[in-house]
Amino acid sequence: MSDSRPALGVGMVGYAFMGRAHSQAWRNVGAFFDLPVRPVMAVLCGRSGERTAAAAASLGWAAVETDWKRLVHRDDVAIVDVCTPGDSHAEIAIAALAAGKHVLCEKPLANSVAEAEAMAEAAREAAGRGVRAMVAFNYRRVPAVALARRLVAEGRLGEIRHVRAQYLQDWIVDPDFPLVWRLRKDKAGSGALGDIGAHIVDTAQFVTGRALTGVSALTETFVRNRPLAEDSSGLAGAGRTGERGEVTVDDAALFIGRFEGGALGSFEATRFATGRKNALRLEVNGALGSLAFDFEAMNELWFHDAAEPEAGFRRILVTEPHHPYAGAWWPPGHGLGYDHTFVHEVKDFLEAIAAGTDPSPTFEDGLRVQRVLAAVEESAASGSRWTAVP
Repeated sequence: MSDSRPALGVGMVGYAFMGRAHSQAWRNVGAFFDLPVRPVMAVLCGRSGERTAAAAASLGWAAVETDWKRLVHRDDVAIVDVCTPGDSHAEIAIAALAAGKHVLCEKPLANSVAEAEAMAEAAREAAGRGVRAMVAFNYRRVPAVALARRLVAEGRLGEIRHVRAQYLQDWIVDPDFPLVWRLRKDKAGSGALGDIGAHIVDTAQFVTGRALTGVSALTETFVRNRPLAEDSSGLAGAGRTGERGEVTVDDAALFIGRFEGGALGSFEATRFATGRKNALRLEVNGALGSLAFDFEAMNELWFHDAAEPEAGFRRILVTEPHHPYAGAWWPPGHGLGYDHTFVHEVKDFLEAIAAGTDPSPTFEDGLRVQRVLAAVEESAASGSRWTAVP
């Protein structure tokens, strides 16, 4: 049976952790969502021809490139998916947009505000030509997080007063964990702040619908040198050379902030929370109610209605057909996982391209997060001085 939908070839740069997650999404999105276009996994790009070919065969990509500049100019590529470390995001994304390719770019958008501003400007110019760009904050696509946003937008929490956001991991607690690229400022831009702090900043601003206006921050690097890695994969099994090198990013970041409208926020991002594996947590307190979420129980959202003060919080199992995204998957009670968030991300991106509208979150949203990260770094460097977010 022929498929009359327009085909959009996808070219992806990078094939490690995020590349595998994105590949899973491109493979599966059409099987569960009725899309207006048909994505085709056209080409995978990596520096090593041998490793990239092996990854392409495993992940389902039709062809291989070792130079991203060739990828962005291929006729069979309509979408460029950027899954590289942050130091190359700006160059690849701007070149792809200039070549008329839609761009999906991993978070954080860039390693600096200046790079993020250039990317946002390129996206604005490209949008005038019908070319779309989106930054990949996948936690927006957790059904429970999307439901939290809906509850706030409907006024169920009333005036927002408090926001508490945490992202707790423990994967580098071992002082002999190797010095992978995520621990190098020249590659990653920052440490826990940019890697996982960016997620809670975006999630908090998304759910509340309010932007942070100022911050006061502390950052710390607990282990200041580590064994050099044989490669820069960032995986726990990366080999070691016996030599050690300097860690040039933060291990943890703490900050308080104020939102538009006056709500107070507290944020904690650390990769040293022993025993916590991927605990992205958010609690929002309003005049009429509260909600709470923890990604380690990602199919649950806890909600309190202040009109029933003795009831406390009640659990919502976010797997019903009327819940965001959930209706495309399994019967109620059959939970989703981390990989589904990327499928939802790709689905929303493709629908926006087909509709000729800007997908969300835009590069402007990514820039807004980048400005918060920069303000946190500036505040921490100044001894926690209150720092405005432009």
